[in-house]
Amino acid sequence: MTYSVAVSGASGYAGGEILRLLAGHPDIEIRTVTAHSNAGQPLIQHQPHLRSLAHLTLQDTTPEILAGHDIVFLALPHGQSGQYTDALGEVPLVIDAGADHRLTSRESWDAFYGGDFHEPWAYGVPELPVDDGKQREVLRRATRIAAPGCNASTVNLSLAPGVAAGVIDPSDIVAVLAVGPSGAGKSLKTNLLASEILGSANPYAVGGTHRHIPEIRQALLAAGADDVRISFTPVLVPMARGILATSTAPIVDGVTDAEIRAAWENAYGDETFVQLLPEGQFPRTADVIGANTALIGLAIDRAAGRVTVVTAVDNLVKGTAGAAIQSMNLALGLPEDRALSLNGVAP
Repeated sequence: MTYSVAVSGASGYAGGEILRLLAGHPDIEIRTVTAHSNAGQPLIQHQPHLRSLAHLTLQDTTPEILAGHDIVFLALPHGQSGQYTDALGEVPLVIDAGADHRLTSRESWDAFYGGDFHEPWAYGVPELPVDDGKQREVLRRATRIAAPGCNASTVNLSLAPGVAAGVIDPSDIVAVLAVGPSGAGKSLKTNLLASEILGSANPYAVGGTHRHIPEIRQALLAAGADDVRISFTPVLVPMARGILATSTAPIVDGVTDAEIRAAWENAYGDETFVQLLPEGQFPRTADVIGANTALIGLAIDRAAGRVTVVTAVDNLVKGTAGAAIQSMNLALGLPEDRALSLNGVAP
């Protein structure tokens, strides 16, 4: 069966990455692409790397244009997806790459986003440990999917195995992330100009203000935590793509080194796209660019009494578009890895 697809926000980074991956999917027909200010222009004018989709023209983003497809992807800025989702009730599968349907708590939404609160959808991180197994079991029957925030899913994949196994204390998490500017989208902003970021590293959303914090707390609570307290600091660095997350948490008293490492080995030993590196090895962002892969390095710091987890992902693939398509495959009953690469691009 071939599924017809519409992608909104198709002129942006997330929308473009969704299109790039879908273009190689044998079960998908990309029928419609939409935008706002760029409507009426050729897609290739805004996504010149998508040569196989040069025949498509950006249309207006309206419920009427998005309806009538088997699958709709919404790759819109936070707070803008919800206005369309209520009108797409007849679409069999809708996947939101924004934040509008990620959070279960209205209070968290009001505190970190504001505006209208929308119902939570199935969270699109298949490998994530939850109380009764893995999140992929929820996604197998989903018709509405919320793709993750890239920073949040990276921290969640880093720490959820330790939380689920009870070997780390989630009430004292510290996470510092080196993040490429593509995660902020294509909007013109002075702080994202090349002349501002080249040769520099800049923290942002410091002091508990980043919007992905409630998403992290929500996922780790679902993994079995009684309480989650996190100090979260992202740092903008001069690489177009990628996240390198260094996350630490205290070791629970009486837990052995073998039990700690076994928590991550048991969680990800059978996974394709989330891989624990051999002891003493740590990932580079260069090794995951273009891939739907998360590479994890684990260190046990007995002097500090903490576990350190270093995780590398491509924020546009595993962090966003790849997670969305992996979740789509599960919802459709297709092979989970279809159209997704395990291999990065080098150099």
